Amino acid sequence: QNGGPCSTLSWKRCAGCGGKIADRFLLYAMDSYWHSRCLKCSCCQAQLGEIGTSCYTKSGMILCRNDYIRLFGNSGACSACGQSIPASELVMRAQGNVYHLKCFTCSTCRNRLVPGDRFHYINGSLFCEHDRPTALINGHLNSLQSNPLLPDQKVC
Repeated sequence: QNGGPCSTLSWKRCAGCGGKIADRFLLYAMDSYWHSRCLKCSCCQAQLGEIGTSCYTKSGMILCRNDYIRLFGNSGACSACGQSIPASELVMRAQGNVYHLKCFTCSTCRNRLVPGDRFHYINGSLFCEHDRPTALINGHLNSLQSNPLLPDQKVC
């Protein structure tokens, strides 16, 4: 007879490096096993087993709590409507302000600005390419910056 009690031992493979996990401790996250050293935050590279008991995943990234909140959560209130934005919702950002997708609209025509549109951000207001102000503001021609609009992908 070959084998013995140890022959039934099934090795776990690390989802990070693909190697066998022979360590005394292993981590289980996202339906997979990990070496402690391999389960890292996609943004800050912190070893997640060392900094807490939870990790987060979204958009194919594994994240520590701080980076998850920074990128996806606690967005605060929408700059247009003032309502809170759920952590699970994608947002649009302009000049440090955050908006619901439905609230990211031209101040003049109220048409929603979508990825691929060009827009202008002037004195806290959004304008589509067609409705950009051309008047003098405070006696000076406001420098109109055309910004290609992209959804906030929240990439590190």
